[in-house]
Amino acid sequence: MVDDFAREVEAFFETLPAVMDAAGSREMDKVRALRGAMAKARLVGFGIPEEYGGRTDIENGERRFQELSDGRMPREADRLGIGLNMALPIILQYGTEEQRKRFIASTLSAEEVWCQLYSEPEAGSDLASLRTTAVLDGDEWVVNGQKVWTSGAMNSEMGVLLARTGDAPRNRGISMLLIPMKQPGVEVRPLRQMTGAAEFNEVFFTNARVPRDWVVGEVNDGWRAATGLLAHERSSLGNVGADDKREASGHAAVPFHYLRALAERTGYSTDPIMRQDLARAFTGEKLMGWVAQRKVFPSVGKLWRTKQSRFVSETAARMTLNSALAQEVDDKDADFWRYFILNAPRMSIGGGTDEIQKNTIGERALGLPREPS
Repeated sequence: MVDDFAREVEAFFETLPAVMDAAGSREMDKVRALRGAMAKARLVGFGIPEEYGGRTDIENGERRFQELSDGRMPREADRLGIGLNMALPIILQYGTEEQRKRFIASTLSAEEVWCQLYSEPEAGSDLASLRTTAVLDGDEWVVNGQKVWTSGAMNSEMGVLLARTGDAPRNRGISMLLIPMKQPGVEVRPLRQMTGAAEFNEVFFTNARVPRDWVVGEVNDGWRAATGLLAHERSSLGNVGADDKREASGHAAVPFHYLRALAERTGYSTDPIMRQDLARAFTGEKLMGWVAQRKVFPSVGKLWRTKQSRFVSETAARMTLNSALAQEVDDKDADFWRYFILNAPRMSIGGGTDEIQKNTIGERALGLPREPS
């Protein structure tokens, strides 16, 4: 029996092609058009109170929508992870009532896209040593400093910023601020990767301004919210399954069936050593999915996804050595594997290095002694 919610979802998909066609060719325009249409159809924010732009009248709404939309969503649907999976839950958990009313609905609809402003040239894994400052000047914070490896900053209206607001050492003088990105004093410079893409950026702040009330949590107590956001980040990264989109290859493992097809096409499917590696890749994909379903400690899922992706990349590289080095301009399959092989190493860095994940698992999940500082 088809219920009312299923009819709502079907009505949404009937109108979606026209929405996407009208959005133009730029990816972010399509992302905003998609999320705007979803918000208009009330297919976003399940479990979030309606006064913030969410919806609570559908039991297990997110899971039901995923089931009803499986395989039907455009590839632009997975481009807003920082806003939806990190900024939004932190604002819900630690933000003020005014902040929730101001930011949640606009985030759900992609009216405002977010970036994460954590890492600095001298503060990556050792984030507590960050140097960017925010000094209170009347009703505004004045921000100066630099961030690096910021994903999607060029397309973002807002950023979740960690800045030093007090004189206390290390993490005790840090606050979390919500900073407008489209203002004088914020300069975004792309960082070109070896794939040829520029997904990351450097961000420079020169007397940039943040309203006084846009601090998440207490002033000088931003580390609490900061670690909470990192947990959301690692959980979302660890829950990413296999994905067959070229653009997603830095965030998700390539599906096993792609690797198997590559082995058949290159003649490696009968090689006994390669067959062992194919079996290992298949097993790893299944385990990665089960880890995500169990909702284990976030760093476990993130570390396993990295391990799987790197192994698939190394296996594919052995099969495609020649085409990975040189290819025909219009060979889309060779381009897919070249991009994936070059992009896979970033998985061990983004969202916290493998070494940091292992330390986190040991200290916070297993209760082992902290690493000497």
